[in-house]
Amino acid sequence: MTDITTALDNKSVVEGIRLLTEQYPGAVAFSTSFGQEDQVIADIIWRNNLPVRVFTLDTGRLFQETYDLIDLTMARYKQPIDVYFPETAAVEQLLKAKGPNSFYESVDNRKECCGIRKVVPLNRALQGVKVWITGLRAEQSDNRHDMKALEWDENKQLYKYNPLIHWTFDEMIDHLKTHNIPYNKLHDKGFISIGCAPCTRAIEPGEHPRAGRWWWEISHKECGLHG
Repeated sequence: MTDITTALDNKSVVEGIRLLTEQYPGAVAFSTSFGQEDQVIADIIWRNNLPVRVFTLDTGRLFQETYDLIDLTMARYKQPIDVYFPETAAVEQLLKAKGPNSFYESVDNRKECCGIRKVVPLNRALQGVKVWITGLRAEQSDNRHDMKALEWDENKQLYKYNPLIHWTFDEMIDHLKTHNIPYNKLHDKGFISIGCAPCTRAIEPGEHPRAGRWWWEISHKECGLHG
């Protein structure tokens, strides 16, 4: 890993992704949830014809605005996006046993729902992948401050590449504006981090960017995909 990390030093996002696709041909994938960071990375991948498979997770409970953005993005770039859904039987069993909103009742219930709707489909999407590209930024949450651009994920047995990890919010917005990249209109209504509709709210001025996710919980602000 040291050699790869050194090779990535001082590389731009385009150069870094290109280097990894050369190192691991056919085994680099990018997961997008169509947030602002993800739209920046998707634009960079497609505009530079980088050989990266792009996929997304449809939990079945996304905002209509997110689906609208998927349509806009596909129309703009005319590139394929692989979509992974939860296993039908698992969702049916969860709703039969606990109803549609069990995640509000406890952290364990919420993690169970995230596991079924996100983590299991993600694991399917990452089969055969050597490098997983994400849109994580250090500013997004406390447990991301110490993340590096390239990390080894022991659980998934692959490299996780976070090309925007050191980007500021303003740098990201500037890129969106410069390249006229489509974005989720919920961002204009105070939604910073956008996930499933029943688990996401707009934040108030001065609130932490992740405050709108699972806002009824006191502390843990991750779904299990990244921590």
